[in-house]
Amino acid sequence: MIRGIHHVAVHVHDLDRMIRFYRDAFGFEVVGEPFSWENDAFIDRIVAVKGSAAKGAMLRAGTCYLEMFQYSAPKPNSSNGLDPYDKGYTHFCVDVVDIAMEFERLKGLGMTFPEPAPINVGHVITIYGRDPEGNLIEIQETIDGKCDFPLEHLPAVVKRLK
Repeated sequence: MIRGIHHVAVHVHDLDRMIRFYRDAFGFEVVGEPFSWENDAFIDRIVAVKGSAAKGAMLRAGTCYLEMFQYSAPKPNSSNGLDPYDKGYTHFCVDVVDIAMEFERLKGLGMTFPEPAPINVGHVITIYGRDPEGNLIEIQETIDGKCDFPLEHLPAVVKRLK
């Protein structure tokens, strides 16, 4: 059962500046701890990018989570933001109840995954995959009591789930 889109992710050039902007412009707040990685084969598996290095943060406003990344490796293909008529996004995340079942169901519908199974990160079980056009989608199941940003912390979801 899919419960909803959990978060949208965006790659930025200056993480600190963009956190301040989204806080001031839209009321986003950082939840959990900011994170970073470099030369980490485990994270490379999760994001399906070899030799990746980045810092990032999860933000929350209203009923929305926004994950920001500032990659230092590999270098981006373009330094320009997309226009409304351009194709693409970094990824969105769908929060599910039974990730093993959803993983198999989505493969049957044409999604492809670089890993043979979802990866247990500790606070979520997750896997990135691509839709039939190649757009990146993350599938995740939050682990009760270990995740700082479960859907239940979003006001509209709390009301709907009661």
